[in-house]
Amino acid sequence: MGNSTKIVFSIGLLSILFFSCKKDDDFTGNNPNLINPLVNITLNLSLPQYDPLRFPGGSVLLNPPQGIRGVVIYNINNNEYSAFELSDPNHTPSSCSRMEIEGIIATCPCPTDDNEYNIVTGQHMSDQNLFPMLRYRAVRNGNVITVSN
Repeated sequence: MGNSTKIVFSIGLLSILFFSCKKDDDFTGNNPNLINPLVNITLNLSLPQYDPLRFPGGSVLLNPPQGIRGVVIYNINNNEYSAFELSDPNHTPSSCSRMEIEGIIATCPCPTDDNEYNIVTGQHMSDQNLFPMLRYRAVRNGNVITVSN
């Protein structure tokens, strides 16, 4: 193989790799049910309403206008936090699509299904072929948690 052939082959291979990879291979990116709303929340853990987030296993629900139907933030281990949209990702937003939280389980109250999700991972509890919850980025810096997308 000549040098020019190697160069063309290398460029072709790199092009295939570059265009076949997305920045974020998150399954939620193709979800036709949910828009990706602008979320930019700052939570000061010194305020009493956010006290549950100071302890592992604690969670806080934020109502709209944050997210589509609200946002749940969960303290995994004081260093890691998860934040997810409360609108069931396998429904178009409706009056019943705001999920309810009990422990680490988010449940859709719509009578048409029994969707349940884990608020630590966002995954559906029984059917991994369904869309997971829409994840937001949650970062703690000192006594402040920033949730954004």
